[in-house]
Amino acid sequence: MTGLLGRLAAIVGERNVLTDDASMTPYVNDWLGKYHGSAQAVVRPGSAAEVAAILAACRETGTPIVPQGGNTSMSGGATPDASGGAVVLSLTRMNRIREIDPIGNTITVDAGVVLAHVHTAAKEVGRHFPLSLGAEGSCTIGGNLATNAGGVAVLRYGTMRELTLGLEVALPDGRIWDGLTALRKDNTGYALRDLFIGSEGTLGVITGAVLKLFPEPKAKATALVAVPDAEAALSLLALVRGKCGDRLTAFEFMTGACIDLVLRHIADARIPFGAVPPALVLVELSDTDDDAALNARLEDALVAASEAELALDATIAQDIAQAKASWRLREGISEALVREGKAAKHDISVPVSRMAEFIAAADRAVAAVSPGVRHVVFGHLGDGNLHYNLLRAIDMSEADFAVLAPRLTRVVHDEAKAYRGSISAEHGIGQLRVGDMPRYKAPIELELMAALKGLFDPAELLNPGKLLPLSAKQ
Repeated sequence: MTGLLGRLAAIVGERNVLTDDASMTPYVNDWLGKYHGSAQAVVRPGSAAEVAAILAACRETGTPIVPQGGNTSMSGGATPDASGGAVVLSLTRMNRIREIDPIGNTITVDAGVVLAHVHTAAKEVGRHFPLSLGAEGSCTIGGNLATNAGGVAVLRYGTMRELTLGLEVALPDGRIWDGLTALRKDNTGYALRDLFIGSEGTLGVITGAVLKLFPEPKAKATALVAVPDAEAALSLLALVRGKCGDRLTAFEFMTGACIDLVLRHIADARIPFGAVPPALVLVELSDTDDDAALNARLEDALVAASEAELALDATIAQDIAQAKASWRLREGISEALVREGKAAKHDISVPVSRMAEFIAAADRAVAAVSPGVRHVVFGHLGDGNLHYNLLRAIDMSEADFAVLAPRLTRVVHDEAKAYRGSISAEHGIGQLRVGDMPRYKAPIELELMAALKGLFDPAELLNPGKLLPLSAKQ
């Protein structure tokens, strides 16, 4: 190897510089099959120092770099473009658990550590790391940080930004910022950590992190509650919160259309009710208390909900198998959507108290454009995050729906903006939504973001074409 590739091989070893098409294929195509790129090489560093040296070499040669963790992005944020000029920087070799502190409740890890391995390491010392995602067996901590991942436990524990104390970041100029602090309090200036979390690898490459741990829950109580509509679900949320406090870990909302879809496509899915209700809520409590006390607390809340006519029916899981069956309904929605056909997917958030209003308004707006389009709406109602998905009308072809989908997306996003919401709650902007940023972000926000990009990465080599629209950088 000569030139840049020779320099990279000298840094990481020749076997960790992949250049043949067969070896690079998994790295230049996203796992959803939506984005396909090309690269001159995939480089796999083993340390923060090697990442920094790679960035310095690429800066000197004007070579774009696309950081990548587990390659599980929902928005094409880790896929290079088709030009073939970029270097993909895969951090999967950086997979060390550096330190666990059960007294300070922290764990320090490399960015390439798989999320499920953090769960295991925490559990081994009687602690709990609460980020829970469908891709936790393959997504990495660096990717979780780059997109400020959320998941089903945000209601109680917050997003990755709230779960992180310190970072180590390789900067585009080859320097390393060592911010691996475990401090809970530090009032010495700007929170640099928060700039890198959610930046999708456009400001620097996260190489390590100090994460918060929590006491391991000893008990869980899980219930499925049939409700008449989203308005009742929100009232139920307030009631359960009032009676259960911080024990409320998850509050997942699913319309009847979601359940119909799951029952049709997921062989092992069952509902504990005689018929599919208009909407369903999955409630989960967790605590260091015992199961009986937690179940009793949840039962008391559900009795109150029934008396207030918020719940049409409800059932509390009596064992782990029943709890898993309840979660199977929620987790099966994405799989069922894939089997049903192409969907126009929207990862939006609005203020929690206005969720029901938004759903009604979006339903009306979509129906005005195409009355037969099917609405498949579910998500984390407790933190204001909805996956507002649309399927083609039964009598509509896939080709016609593909033409219609961008218009439907505009309608849904316009409604989210009208409710002071966001067009990306937890999936990131990536390539998927970068063109929408000027419509939904205020000019002053784009101006400040572009200024930060210019400060950290003036040559615009880090993850080009992601997060920031070109107009914002000019």
